Amino acid sequence: MLHELGPRPRVLLWHGVWTAPVAMAGACTRLSLLLLVVALFLGACREQGDIKIHSLDFQGVKQVDKKALAATLQTKRGSKLPWGHKTYFDRRAFEADLERLQAFYRDRGFPDARVSSFDVKLNDKQDEVDVVVRISEGQPTLVAGIDLTGFDVLSPGELRSLRDSLPLQVKKPLDRQLAVASRERALNALSDQGYPYAEVDISQQGAGGNQVRVAFAATPGTLAHFGPIEIAGEKSVGENIVRRQLTYNTGEVFSRREMRESQRKLYGMELFQFANIESKEDKTQQLSEVPTLVTVAEGKHRRLTTGIGYGSEEKARATLRWDHLNFFGNARHAGVETKWSSLDRGVRLEYTEPYFLSSHFSMNLEGRAWQAVEPVYSLNSLGGRATIRHQSNSQNYWAVSLINEFQRSSISNAGLEDFSIRNNLIALGLDPRTGLTHGTTAAVAFDINRNTTNNLLDANRGYSLSGHLEQAGKWLWGTYNYWEVTAEARQYTLVARSFVWANRLHLGTIDALGDSSTVPFFKRYFLGGATSIRGWGRFEVSPLSGFGLPIGGLSMFEGSTEIRKPLFGKLGAVGFFDFGNVSSESLKFATDSPVYAAGPGLRYLTPVGPARIDFGYQLNRIPNLRVNGQPEARHWRIHFSIGQAF
Repeated sequence: MLHELGPRPRVLLWHGVWTAPVAMAGACTRLSLLLLVVALFLGACREQGDIKIHSLDFQGVKQVDKKALAATLQTKRGSKLPWGHKTYFDRRAFEADLERLQAFYRDRGFPDARVSSFDVKLNDKQDEVDVVVRISEGQPTLVAGIDLTGFDVLSPGELRSLRDSLPLQVKKPLDRQLAVASRERALNALSDQGYPYAEVDISQQGAGGNQVRVAFAATPGTLAHFGPIEIAGEKSVGENIVRRQLTYNTGEVFSRREMRESQRKLYGMELFQFANIESKEDKTQQLSEVPTLVTVAEGKHRRLTTGIGYGSEEKARATLRWDHLNFFGNARHAGVETKWSSLDRGVRLEYTEPYFLSSHFSMNLEGRAWQAVEPVYSLNSLGGRATIRHQSNSQNYWAVSLINEFQRSSISNAGLEDFSIRNNLIALGLDPRTGLTHGTTAAVAFDINRNTTNNLLDANRGYSLSGHLEQAGKWLWGTYNYWEVTAEARQYTLVARSFVWANRLHLGTIDALGDSSTVPFFKRYFLGGATSIRGWGRFEVSPLSGFGLPIGGLSMFEGSTEIRKPLFGKLGAVGFFDFGNVSSESLKFATDSPVYAAGPGLRYLTPVGPARIDFGYQLNRIPNLRVNGQPEARHWRIHFSIGQAF
């Protein structure tokens, strides 16, 4: 039905115009008729005028992603924010979008999908429209089975891994994009095992009803090895520096996996703004040796970076860092960093030898003068550490460190006023009158890590495992004698296309070595804060003194589970549940008396990671807890910072 809109006859309103179903599987006559009808109804509109698109909604969409569907269309909803980008209705774009809808569903295995109707409604001010498209999806074409033939050159384990990793899945719609991606996955599996000339053909055969069997037939071709390696584009960085980052050599079995790993290592040096490794195989001759060309473009080797920010714990913070990425050549790295915030401040010097003994080993030297100001104590450190690190690939590394630092620590005024812990302060080596102690930490540490996540700043797939062992004193010089073990596991799973389920578990225990030794106060465990149990503030979860002051413990455990969901644009939301506690004894975890917190949060994606704000509510209380010397007055905390909580 067509309605005039008052004094502006050039603008028309229509709704429920197309009520006759138009099949999207080849009904060319009806589609042409539809476009003619749309053209007649929209003829009085400007092809791209001043009518804003207020909303765009799809009804009947159940088996495909609405966001992916909307992303393929040129007709888009504008930003809801007053200062955001606005979009305007375009007649020709809307006509073309009808065809794009057809292609979208056909590519995803829905040949019978059709648009049943649409509404375009103009508001009273005649400056915005609401667009509603109703779709009948129909039955999809399902994959009844997947056959792999010609892959005999792969081992049974490699073949099983390939089958499990194919994007195209049995009992799922026959998605053309997933089929193409599966073919590429099969080609990569063959090229990783020395077959760069491999070809893989896709075919399908009816399996009754709306089901088909999909077959991937491979022709591996000639087994090849790496040939000559050519380096191009290097200037101040020596060719030998580029070559030693390569994980393959001339004469070894060809593998695109090793080429990708080599390219990752070149970028990891931060010396190059561009790095590419290209194979020069001739598919017509299929020679047994494949030359490769490594092309690099050097970036700036001297960098000065600054940063300012604000967080609920650090308050205002500022950093200044200078780096030299080719210090005295040989890709050596030297850096100086200074930082100031209400929690920590100081200067740190770093030097890294990226090639130490072999390409898998690196050596790092660090010196610092640093002050940490925590709610319970403050710590001044002067010293450094030397670390030798072994990294065989992008996912795994281990490191051994030698630590030598002089520390001067003091307890808060609230602790000095709590006479119930006077004897404990003396045992910890603190002067009960001033709360001061000082000494030297000489320790050896061992770290091990495995990380399979897809994004270090905002992961949605994979897991990470880490462990830390440390021993101070005993056969080493130094004032303090203790041992410590910590472990952490994180896991991320993508659920229902857009939800991310994130989990974390963290354990730690520490104890003194020798009957007359004690664990220094600054090594004791405290929980709570923006990255811990979020119903409490920083360092508020631990054993308490008789006065209610957190005094830290010798064993701790904590865990978190989160559901993360993008909302619109760069904005997302989370719901979290945190738990944990701290025990006053070593090797004894307070699993029988955990504290719990839960709440919602918001995330906004930025180039340096998601900016976040979390509201944590205590599900149970810590009896007699005092915060800033006063009985705890509220059961909730608000935290905001940069980066996910874990």
